[in-house]
Amino acid sequence: MPLTFAEKVLAKKAGLDAVSPGQIVEVEPDLGMSHDNTAAIAKTFQGIGVNRVVDPERFVVILDHVVPAAQVEHAQNHLDAREFARKHGMRLFDVGRGVCHQVVVEEGLAKPGDLVLGSDSHTTTYGGVGAFAAGVGRTEMAALWASGRLWLKVPASLQLVFDGELGPRVTAKDVALNVIGSLGADGALYMSVEFSGPGVERMSVSDRLVLANMAAEMGAKNGYVAPDKTTLSYLADRVQGEINPIYPDQDADYEARHRYNLTELAPQVACPSQVDNTVPVGEVAGTKVDQVLLGTCTNGRLEDLELATEVMAGRPLADGVRMLVLPASREVWVQAAERGLLAQFAQAGAMVLNPGCGPCLGAHQGVLAPGEVCLSTANRNFKGRMGSKEAGVYLASPATVAASAVTGVITDPREV
Repeated sequence: MPLTFAEKVLAKKAGLDAVSPGQIVEVEPDLGMSHDNTAAIAKTFQGIGVNRVVDPERFVVILDHVVPAAQVEHAQNHLDAREFARKHGMRLFDVGRGVCHQVVVEEGLAKPGDLVLGSDSHTTTYGGVGAFAAGVGRTEMAALWASGRLWLKVPASLQLVFDGELGPRVTAKDVALNVIGSLGADGALYMSVEFSGPGVERMSVSDRLVLANMAAEMGAKNGYVAPDKTTLSYLADRVQGEINPIYPDQDADYEARHRYNLTELAPQVACPSQVDNTVPVGEVAGTKVDQVLLGTCTNGRLEDLELATEVMAGRPLADGVRMLVLPASREVWVQAAERGLLAQFAQAGAMVLNPGCGPCLGAHQGVLAPGEVCLSTANRNFKGRMGSKEAGVYLASPATVAASAVTGVITDPREV
């Protein structure tokens, strides 16, 4: 029986020969991840009445959302999470290491063929290196800590095939926004989305992580890019132990297949206040921006920062524009500093922030006032996401954000 990636990996983790969409299986994940919500999950865990975390080496805690702590309540939350992780012997990455999704990939904690469950919706990111990675609720994570196992429903699978090659200053973020705009925010609801085709095979690991990350914004349970030489080369010095990729069968049965030609794609922008409210950049060009955000778990990697400095080309920020640069991790921050990228941003007038979720979360750093407009490389633009519910958040690629930063209005990066 030919199987999709999701069917294969869940069958393996459930100890079954085969599974089918809709089937409930009990699985044992290779990794469980939580972040600042660890303290809240710990209260649920303690309510279960279990005294210890089962197999704590399979769980990791990464503090990244409000870092450094902005208020006493955040400081207490971090303290509680640290103490819980240390008490139970769970791996802990403290404030400053980076956004959880970037850290998991950099540390080689998610491998091709792994099953990873995290208490964050963008856990789907790790599908960019060939893992089945899905977000779960806090109660589910507490149950995982207690038992090491969880029930999952096998998702139907959606195959997205990409032909052609991206043009200059058109990026994987534009691809993701275009797909979400065409399918809708629920176009892949509880589905396993397989990104494939020659267009994806040409992409870097950074680009593939963008696709998998944004799969959450079309309602997907997980996103997946088949691991290849590019993937294995990236992971070679990061992963300990064997790597056992899992690939879908060529004649697997998909719920649907969609094909896209990347050669024809223009830079995309998601308009307020839904991610699927996407248009080519030309349709909103000229829209005034007050703030731009470059970074987050979606587009805060070294390639993104390099592209932005290339587009800005030493030009200063436009009058009245604030620019926040948010490297996704300490590793990215250091590499960007060594290459002089952070200095270029600072010289242009930008504020370079510490690694973390920061402005994307909307709890601190760069909160928007009523009526203000932000153009961001983040993955969500919901009303009130970055501050006032009366502010407007647009989403775009690092190239579009950089171009707009120096012009003061939403700008096609190919025209700068």
